[in-house]
Amino acid sequence: KIWRIDAPLLMGILNITPDSFSDGGLFLRPEEAIDHAREMQEAGADIIDIGAESTRPGAVPVGQEEEWQRLFPVLQELKRQLDIPVSVDTYKAEIARRALEEGADIINDISGLRRDEAMAETVARHHCPLILMHMQGTPRDMQENPSYENLMEEIHLFFQERIEFAGKSGIEQLIIDPGLGFGKRYGDNYELLRRLRELRVFGYPLMVGPSRKSFIGKALGADADQRLMGTAAAVVMAVANGASILRVHDVPEMKQTLRIVQKIRQGKNF
Repeated sequence: KIWRIDAPLLMGILNITPDSFSDGGLFLRPEEAIDHAREMQEAGADIIDIGAESTRPGAVPVGQEEEWQRLFPVLQELKRQLDIPVSVDTYKAEIARRALEEGADIINDISGLRRDEAMAETVARHHCPLILMHMQGTPRDMQENPSYENLMEEIHLFFQERIEFAGKSGIEQLIIDPGLGFGKRYGDNYELLRRLRELRVFGYPLMVGPSRKSFIGKALGADADQRLMGTAAAVVMAVANGASILRVHDVPEMKQTLRIVQKIRQGKNF
């Protein structure tokens, strides 16, 4: 079962959207999306995370039916062709319900069960793991003016409250994600990575998604397609500070990165 995580796992990102910040439009055609997912599995991805609605800063929400029309053909085929779990990135309960009925293994809710009141019950009924993410605001406005009095304390309180809510709703398996780049100021992302271990107190696996994000681009003066080494550095520090799942675009390179991290951690037990 996926929630027993002994070594860090790689979650490969599959955006079937026209407007995601780094790969929007690349995998809109189902065949291309499925090929890319297969390539990620072959390169060492442990989970594939499909998103059919962009959550980049400023993103405009898409309707439920449009999201499902994008998602359904790809999900159906991936469940046939892949040997690894498939996660669906949605905050809409109806999309989650349909996806789980088509065999999706995990729901990744960026709203932390706050956008759709039916989501908690849907996840609980299917006994699947839920990724619970912290975000200030919504994708459309989250980067307009995020502010914190005390970043880690506020995120800690958020998870305390949301974990309790999830438990009362009957959700058995949780993964928590502090939401790098989601309603965070530039320096907040670095503070989060540095202090990630503080979130281990809840006892749940931690997922981190630093891949190609603007806090890396800003530090390096690099466009989205030039952030590979910056992402690798963030992945190394995330694992060193307690991350169990890394959500990334560049699976082959991050697999290599993790392999070396694991060799260092194992010492002489090769």
